[in-house]
Amino acid sequence: MAIADVTIMPLGAGTTSVSDVVAEVHRLLKSSKLTINYQLTPMSTILEGEVDDLYEILKQIQEVPFNLGHKRVAMNIRIDDRRDKVSSMKSKVAVVNKKIIDGTD
Repeated sequence: MAIADVTIMPLGAGTTSVSDVVAEVHRLLKSSKLTINYQLTPMSTILEGEVDDLYEILKQIQEVPFNLGHKRVAMNIRIDDRRDKVSSMKSKVAVVNKKIIDGTD
């Protein structure tokens, strides 16, 4: 499993809001048949799944603003593909929370 962080920014939209695009992206994620977990955050969307599924859904996400009539789109993508052990969004957060509680590094 890999984890991706994606931020999508339609350019030249005449507004500073991107909530309509983000909402449409999440409708796409909800209806997707790909095996992907996702989480909306205030600044981005976190995706979790097999690398091939992530690349496929990222291609689909990029098309969302174009389908809404935008003429230019910028996307920031970070992918964490760890292959030495099983990792997930949930486990990564749990490890940090445990260290906060235990006071360990």
